Parts: sequence; C-alpha cells; structure tokens
Amino acid sequence: MSTPIGNLKDITLRALEILKKADLVACEDTRRTGLLLAHYQIKKPLLSYQEYNELKRIPQIIQKLKSGQDIALVSDAGTPTLSDPGFKLVRECVREGLKVVAIPGPSAILAALTSSGLSTDKFIFLGYLPKKPGKRKTILENLGLQLKNMRITVILFESPHRLLATLKDLKEVSGNIEIVIARELTKIHEEIERGEIAQFIKRFEKEKAKGEFTVLFEKESP
Repeated sequence: MSTPIGNLKDITLRALEILKKADLVACEDTRRTGLLLAHYQIKKPLLSYQEYNELKRIPQIIQKLKSGQDIALVSDAGTPTLSDPGFKLVRECVREGLKVVAIPGPSAILAALTSSGLSTDKFIFLGYLPKKPGKRKTILENLGLQLKNMRITVILFESPHRLLATLKDLKEVSGNIEIVIARELTKIHEEIERGEIAQFIKRFEKEKAKGEFTVLFEKESP
C-alpha cells in the first residue's frame, strides 16, 4: 500500500479504507506509521517489517495470512517494494497462492518524473546505485549498451552522503549533461532543480547535501 512521501494529504481514500479494515499493519518504521495512523485517528496493531528482520517476519506474516487475517504492508513513504522492503514478502505470498492487492498512490519516482520536464514515454528506474565506486561506475557505463537505439529518461535515488560522488561518476561517464535533481518532494521545502552536472557538483562541494534525492537525466544512445 502506498503512503504519502511527505504531505499527509496525499493518502488516498482507498488506502484509508484498507487501513481501517486491516487486522494488522506491517510497516518499516512503527513510529512513523504510528504517526500517520494517529493523524487519521486509526488504531491498529503494528508489526515491524524492515530490511534487517524481513526473513524472520515473512513466515510469521504468511502464517497470519493463512489464518485469515488481512495485513496491510506499508513502507516509511511511497510504495513498498520500490527501493523499500516488501518484494520478498510479496514473492512468498505469490508462491503460497495468497492474494496480493496493490493499493496505488504516492511515488517519488513518478512525482519526480512528471515534474522534471524530461521525456516520460520511456523511463528506467535504477533505485540506489551501489555504494562501491567501481560497481556504481560500471552500471553508469553500461547504460548506453543496455539502452541501445533508445532515448530514455533514467531515474535513480541517492542518499545525501553519496550524492556528490555519484554526480562526479555520472559526469565522468556521460559528460557535462543536463540533469534534474528533486528533493523533499511534496513537502514545504520541495526543490526541483535543473542544470548541468558541473553546477551541481560545484554546489555540493561547498554545501552539505540534506534529504533524500531523486536524480533524473535523459540517456541518448550514439
């Protein structure tokens, strides 16, 4: 189930209905989800389900589902399974023949793409690039080969402490191309900025990056 990525008003009526009916809410952060539920005056038992305990939680959740319980899966923000925990649980539910229903809603990927001004008819989402510089650079170098004869918008997430390194790698591989950087989407201090990589590198060499970033650029094959 998708939940707001910043503005609590972005939750859908269907999502609220499901939360009210659910027997249990499996969530990445019980404190954060607790605040969301409290805002809408919903009281439900919460079960921590995150990257570090998902292998332990999956059998527990599967057992509860088989017993007839309805469980809502949410992440901290946006859509579960998209660079957030949930994929392994959904896969196991499918294997067990249990019904999985997606409750669509807010997504940082689509919010950034539709406001970027870049091509929206074809896009690829890379999630978070590897932490190791060598692997990160290899992925960026291979994009041209993998997307041969296509013009496509590339979307990736990046943490504040790795943003500068990723921008430098991208510039080395692709040159001083135009990119879009989105931050704090749907929040009061939302920023969507466009410009050459060099100007962003210069900025973040002087200014400490804060928040979670979505980076977009168009990839054109030779």
